[in-house]
Amino acid sequence: MAPRANWKGFLRLSLVTCPVALYPATSDTEKVSFNQINRKTGHRIKYLKVDAETGDEVTSDDIVKGYKVDTDTYIEVTKDELDEIALESTHTIEIDEFVPKTDIDNRYLIRPYYLVPDGKVGHDAYAVIRETIRSMDKVAIGRVVLTNREHIIALEPLDSGLMGTLLRYPYEVRSEKEYFDDIQDVKLTKDMLDLAKHIVEKKSGAFEPELFEDHYETALIDLINKKRSGVPLAAKTAPKTGGNVINLMDALKKSLATEKEAAPAAKVNGKAKKPKKRVEGQREMLLPIAGKGGKTAAAKEAPPKKADKPVRAPARGRKAG
Repeated sequence: MAPRANWKGFLRLSLVTCPVALYPATSDTEKVSFNQINRKTGHRIKYLKVDAETGDEVTSDDIVKGYKVDTDTYIEVTKDELDEIALESTHTIEIDEFVPKTDIDNRYLIRPYYLVPDGKVGHDAYAVIRETIRSMDKVAIGRVVLTNREHIIALEPLDSGLMGTLLRYPYEVRSEKEYFDDIQDVKLTKDMLDLAKHIVEKKSGAFEPELFEDHYETALIDLINKKRSGVPLAAKTAPKTGGNVINLMDALKKSLATEKEAAPAAKVNGKAKKPKKRVEGQREMLLPIAGKGGKTAAAKEAPPKKADKPVRAPARGRKAG
């Protein structure tokens, strides 16, 4: 299913305007998710919206927003009243300023989006804005309204398009002082730092996110596949621990020795051989069993071989939000 835009409107830099659409750059649809079910019947749990005092179910038409000012006192705010205070950024991303990317504290970053031209017109204006930001080597700061809230968005070129990252407001970022004030000021010897640097050098490499593996997700898929196939679950062994660290210097030396003893990566043409890249969608869940004997058929299936990787069903399209 084609992705669905979270927002459509206009991107504007002074008098230069073009129609654009905003798409989420990340997705959780590939992750394993669970439904809550009734253990006795196997049916899904359904939640009802009820009046907290009377217990009666309330229809969507009778539900409005309310701001709590006291224990039992709420200020009712209607949709029409919210629409009345809607800002211009509801329909337009107005670029207010340009700032160096290094000036943006990572704590202010929320989530990335892709901003693309909407339709066949406006590509020239879009390209002008994109290349202007690129040539200035800065990030454009604008405002956009998503889910009835105005957000600050930072725009920067990404290949032939623009990536927009939502930013937090200052009141959403906690000060580090209330957490770091009690950290002791300790003196570290040069030998300790040198050993630690050697360990870092041994573990240094290029950032290659395609090689990352979600071990918990893999374990979840393996668990579900085994249960569907009727394979008995082995008892979990106690995790290995390194024991208590008595001496920091000894721990650093032991860590460095462990790194040196590790087998060197195989080399091809004098270069370290990279691990095989994971193929997108290589882990797929078992598909539902067709026919009337669903549960019986699942139980009779041959257990997956030990060397087999868990398999996942194709992800279903989901509404972006």
